[in-house]
Amino acid sequence: MNALTELLNLPETEKTARGLTYTPAEIAQQPDTWLSTFELFRRKRPEIRQFLSSAGFAAGSGTKPTVFLVGAGTSDYIGHSLAYLLRKLWHCEVIAVPSTDLLTHMDELMIPQRRYLWVSFSRSGDSPEGVAVLETACTIYPDIHHLVISCNANGRMILNSAGKPQVLGICLNDAVNDRGLAMTSSFSNLVVFGQCLAHADDPDRYEQVLLQLVQTGRNFLPQAADCAAALAKDSYTKACFVGSGPLRAVARESALKLLELTAGKTLTMAESALGLRHGPMAALDEDSLFVCFLSGNRRIQKYERDLLEDIGKKRLARKRIVVAGGKISARDCGVEHRLAPAAPIAVADDYRPAVDVIFGQLLGLFFSLRWNLQPDCPSPNGAISRVVQNVSIHS
Repeated sequence: MNALTELLNLPETEKTARGLTYTPAEIAQQPDTWLSTFELFRRKRPEIRQFLSSAGFAAGSGTKPTVFLVGAGTSDYIGHSLAYLLRKLWHCEVIAVPSTDLLTHMDELMIPQRRYLWVSFSRSGDSPEGVAVLETACTIYPDIHHLVISCNANGRMILNSAGKPQVLGICLNDAVNDRGLAMTSSFSNLVVFGQCLAHADDPDRYEQVLLQLVQTGRNFLPQAADCAAALAKDSYTKACFVGSGPLRAVARESALKLLELTAGKTLTMAESALGLRHGPMAALDEDSLFVCFLSGNRRIQKYERDLLEDIGKKRLARKRIVVAGGKISARDCGVEHRLAPAAPIAVADDYRPAVDVIFGQLLGLFFSLRWNLQPDCPSPNGAISRVVQNVSIHS
């Protein structure tokens, strides 16, 4: 029995007392829920394709709109994990822009006379910044098309979308509207839905990718859980996550999960493999945990392996962990742990975020328990909450 299954099998009374009612189950359910999200996309696909066509993505429509992927915090990292894939398959400019930046600098980020499609991601659909940005944009820039994807049918971003021809709201299944404080299955399912959007014209091709992701995720959960539980037994004060391209978004989300779920008791940072050398590496020491989401691209991987080797030689981390999308060759830089889900075909980097992030989520879960916190509500002083509150919107 793996460490995650042990938590899932606890008596309900103990789960309640330890704050384990939601988070372990929401992490564990992810691979199966991705299939449900894909089926939801299939049902909504005609409506989505019609909307995208009206937004400027019809065949022969000329220059395509600029796409903004909009969200805050974890929802911003969803956009960053999708930008490479959408740019590649939609053949247009795709930029991940935090809703927090749009709230304060919307006019500066917009180029006059340019067409835009904004794709907004939000678990609750009720964050003050997300609601305000959508309402402001619809008023000041009425020509922008908005695709709003949320997990909460009762959120204002979904409810306020009704009846507006320039706005299409899509709500995922309620099962992925995470009840725990930290976004886990809501993150990966919003990512999967974004990957479905990228393949709006060829869903059958994506279905084959998704089936591979589901099997890989199922294989990954038990080994990732046992590794995370073992690492949580050591007293790390810092953790550093690195990834390149779309996997940098995984590094950022993993760093946030560990920070949130330990109430800041484990300080975290995230960078690209090359970016870490330009200053941030100074923060690493023998009390640090180092996690690298190793690219499947051989050229990129060489830079990451150089970094892993350098950190080992300089003893800048107590342990180095590699998470890979396929088999890791014998030339593994001597790292202490290697996680590579058993899969007949390696998963391409563009599609890995939904699977790889599971390790960051599990680190957050088991480190939270190590610090005697309650993972479902790990902020005893109320510093953070499930939905951001007390943000005044200023005109």
